[in-house]
Amino acid sequence: MFSIIQAAGWPIWPLIICSVLGLALVIERFVSLKKDKIVPPQLLDEAIMVSRNGIPGPDVVTQLEQNSVLGEVLATGFRTLNSNPRASEDDLRSSLEGAGRQAAAKLQRYLGAIATIASAAPLLGLLGTVIGMIEIFGSQAGDGGMGTSPGGGNPTQLAHGISIALYNTAFGLIVAIPALIFWRYFRGMVDGYLLSMELASERFARHLLSLRK
Repeated sequence: MFSIIQAAGWPIWPLIICSVLGLALVIERFVSLKKDKIVPPQLLDEAIMVSRNGIPGPDVVTQLEQNSVLGEVLATGFRTLNSNPRASEDDLRSSLEGAGRQAAAKLQRYLGAIATIASAAPLLGLLGTVIGMIEIFGSQAGDGGMGTSPGGGNPTQLAHGISIALYNTAFGLIVAIPALIFWRYFRGMVDGYLLSMELASERFARHLLSLRK
C-alpha cells in the first residue's frame, strides 16, 4: 500500500484525507440515524395515551424530550400548552413546525460534507492526473545526457508521471463513488424520517387541540 502511495506522489494525500474523513462521517451518520433514535414506532401512541386526561407534568415531558428526535418535537407541543394553555392553533402549529425545522437540521448534519467529498474527490484525482501529465511531458524534454532514452526522454520520469496520473484518477473515483452512494442513501433515509415526523406532528397537533375542548 505504501508503495502505491509513493508511486502516486503527493497529490494523493488530499484524497487520503478525504477518504478518512468520509469514512468517519459515514460511520457517524449510520450510528446517529438509527430508527430508534429518530422515530421510535410506538412513541406517538404512548405520548397520546399519557396525555388523554391532560398535559403531563414536566418530568414526563423531559423524559419524552430525551427519548428521540421525534420526542423533542412532541415535547415542544406539551411545553407550548404548559406555558400558555390558551395558545391558539396557529401558535401550537408554529411551535411544532419550528421544532421540526430544528430536527431536520439535526438529521441533515454532515450530509453536505459527504456530498462535498463526493464532488471534490474526482477533481482532486483530475488534479493528480494533470500533475502526472506534466511529469510525462517533462520526461520528453530530456537533455540527452545519461539516464535518458535515445529520443531524449527520461524513462524513469515518464513511468513516474504515468503512475501519478493513473493512481490519482483511480483513487479519486474510489473515494467519490462510495461517498455519492452513501450521500444518496442518507438523503433518502432522512427524507423518510422527516415525512414520518411531519405526519406524527399533524396527528399530535389535532390531539392537543382536542384536549382544550
